[in-house]
Amino acid sequence: MDRPGETTHFGFRDVPLGDKQTLVNDVFHSVASRYDLMNDLMSGGLHRVWKDIMITALDPPRGDRPFALLDVAGGTGDISFRAAKAAGAGFHATVCDINTDMLAVGRERATKRHLETQVDFVEGNAEALAFADRSFDAYTIAFGIRNVPRIDLALREAHRVLKPGSRFLCLEFSTVEMPGLDRIYDLFSFKVIPPLGRMITGDAESYQYLVESIRKFPKPNAFADMIREAGFARVSWQTLSGGIVALHSGWRL
Repeated sequence: MDRPGETTHFGFRDVPLGDKQTLVNDVFHSVASRYDLMNDLMSGGLHRVWKDIMITALDPPRGDRPFALLDVAGGTGDISFRAAKAAGAGFHATVCDINTDMLAVGRERATKRHLETQVDFVEGNAEALAFADRSFDAYTIAFGIRNVPRIDLALREAHRVLKPGSRFLCLEFSTVEMPGLDRIYDLFSFKVIPPLGRMITGDAESYQYLVESIRKFPKPNAFADMIREAGFARVSWQTLSGGIVALHSGWRL
């Protein structure tokens, strides 16, 4: 329960903790229909490479062995579709997202790809998942955890719903520390992405929030500590593209 006066960040603004989820929902309601197009434009297509690296780390079984993936904050289905393509007949994904517009995009895409039987879409909150303990073989979240108001609760829920021996994977924007690249990245983030968002989606403010939220997200070592505190073991991470993103891993033992 929120404590009176408790605040958190929404981009560079401090807001009441209870207000953040509504503000984040408004962002993704606004950008849902052009979300994947903007990802291509903002990353120069690199988000596809980063997601493929995540699927390689996930390594879903190719045979008939049942494998249940929970993909949180994955409304458009991108991670689940990639996992389904890499997996065998025993694969099934549940996409859980709090945003109805993002889920609608995902369901439409699943139908076009004839993946309705392999990928389900469920509205839900990462902080309070409506799934039984120890019910999934893997948990993925790509570019979503920084938008969760209480990241510690989401990590504990991830640990709760995973079976022993299962893996948590989180792909998230990180901290660029390569000299020179950091300045170019900041210039592109703050001077190019919001105007691009206005041109493509008619919404610059949502993309201003998204680039600000990246700067407020914990550095890899601090986030790794949060994953450990949630109960995960063998926690590690690898930085990609000079630190623009990081792939975090933990095991539920």
